Amino acid sequence: MIEFNWDWAFAWEVLPLLLDACLVTLQATLFGSLLAIATGLILALLRRSRFKTLSYSAYWWMEFVRSTPLLVQIYFLYYVAPEWGLSLSPMMTGVIALGLHYGAYLSEVFRSGIDGVDRGQWEASIALNLSPYRTYRDVILPQALRSMIPASGNYIIAMFKETPQLSAITLLEMLQLAKIMGSENFRYLEPFTLVGLIYLVLSLVASAGVRQAERRFPKEGFTLS
Repeated sequence: MIEFNWDWAFAWEVLPLLLDACLVTLQATLFGSLLAIATGLILALLRRSRFKTLSYSAYWWMEFVRSTPLLVQIYFLYYVAPEWGLSLSPMMTGVIALGLHYGAYLSEVFRSGIDGVDRGQWEASIALNLSPYRTYRDVILPQALRSMIPASGNYIIAMFKETPQLSAITLLEMLQLAKIMGSENFRYLEPFTLVGLIYLVLSLVASAGVRQAERRFPKEGFTLS
């Protein structure tokens, strides 16, 4: 018979420390998300370029990143890149790896959203003699944004749940701290359970936020100033 030996005193003792480490996790997710959104948008626009060299280069870069494991990319940036003179901190390595990896996935979300805008909107922009920049900024992206929200939100939540992989390069996020606490106290049940619960709660809150944003966002989009 399996004995469930939960120590509430130890759980309350380690919870504040895990919540502090959660800030590191959220920081990596936030900056990784910003990089992923920027990378995804650039790749999506390059994929739509009339210049085949740019379009194919973006496509093969995206395929390469999506076809290799995130953990391998993290190891490569942290252990191999210094041999080429690029030394990064664990946090910076994590942000870049997460951003580039999920940017490759978001690029398809953005490209699909842009392609979903009615062709008449493109024709109207040409008729108004709008530049490509203003066409994307004021006409296309505001209308494409609503359809991008659900998938983009899901990928960012997935990124948040992938941050434990950064413990492999010694970033002191929640999972790494839970391992240290477990090895020091010979108790793994409480710290690992609490880490799982924190991930669960934050993921559910984020999912609810994505659904709320999708409902509140106007179907016709909005015009950027």
